[in-house]
Amino acid sequence: MKLAVKAALFALACACLPAAHADDYDESGSPALRRIRETGTVTIGVREMAVPFSYYDGSHRAVGYSHAIALRIVDAIRESLGMPSLTVREVIVTPQTRSSLVQNGTIDFECGATAHTRDRDAYMAFSNSIFEYGVRMLVKQGSPVKDFQDLAGRTVVTTASTSQERMLRQWNAARGMNMTILAAKSHAASFDEVKNGRAVAFVMDEPLLYGAKATAPDPGGYAIVGAPTVFEVYACMFRRGDPALKQIADDTIAKMQRSGEAAQLYRQWFESPIPSRGIVLGLPMSARLKELFDNPNDRPLD
Repeated sequence: MKLAVKAALFALACACLPAAHADDYDESGSPALRRIRETGTVTIGVREMAVPFSYYDGSHRAVGYSHAIALRIVDAIRESLGMPSLTVREVIVTPQTRSSLVQNGTIDFECGATAHTRDRDAYMAFSNSIFEYGVRMLVKQGSPVKDFQDLAGRTVVTTASTSQERMLRQWNAARGMNMTILAAKSHAASFDEVKNGRAVAFVMDEPLLYGAKATAPDPGGYAIVGAPTVFEVYACMFRRGDPALKQIADDTIAKMQRSGEAAQLYRQWFESPIPSRGIVLGLPMSARLKELFDNPNDRPLD
C-alpha cells in the first residue's frame, strides 16, 4: 500500500476515535477532583490587576483572557464529575502567594499570568500553554534606555517572585551590568517606580506592560522598548501529582486553541475595548502565538 494511502487511512481511523469523556479521567487518583466532589466547590486563583489576563472590573468581578479559560476548565470539571451545579469560589493570589496557595490546597488551580518555567517544574505542575510572549521594558517617553544593554549601571524594577526578577539577577551577575534591581510587590507598584523616577525601566512580560501603559492616566507618556531576548509561556498551575485535573485542563485548552475559540478570546482581550475600562491594548497576535494555537503543548521555553 502506498504511503499516502496509509496516511489517509490512519487519519480516518484517528478521526473516528471518540473524544475524551468524563469516564476517561481517573477521579480516584485526583486529590483535587475528590475534594471538589466532596465540597461541591471548585476554588480558583484570580489576580486583581494582571490586565488583561485576570483582573477585577468596575463591579469587583474577576474577568480577563486567562480567567475566561479558567471558567472553561471549570465547565469541563462540571461535565467530568456530572455536577452541573458546581459552585465556583475565587481567591485572590499574587506572584508571592500563588504557588503556596496551590500547594497547600487553598485553591485547586490558578490561571492568570504565571510563567511556566523549568525551574518551577520542580515543584508545580502546568497545563498546556495559554499564551506566549517576549520580555520587554516600559520606560518614560524620551528615555535614553532603548534596549537591554542600556540598563547597565542603572536602577531597574520588576515584580518580586517573578521569572523576570530571577532573569535580571542572573544577568547582573553573569554580564557584570552593575544594575540596581528593585523588586516591587505588584505590577502596579513596579510601574509606580518608573512613574516616580526611582527606576528607569520596568522589565516584565510584554502583554502586561501593554496593560500597564494602556491603563495609565497618560499612556502617551510611556513607551515599551527593547527587542525581546527571552520568550516565555503562561499556563494554568496545579499541584504536582494530580494528572487527571491537568488532563482536563490540557484537553480544554487544546480544544479552545484548535477550534478558534482561543483566537476569538485574543481578539476580545487584546484588540477590542476591554470591560469597564474601554481601552484597547492594540497588541497584534504574534506568529509565535499562532504557532502555539496550531500545536498545543505544555513545554516551557526557558
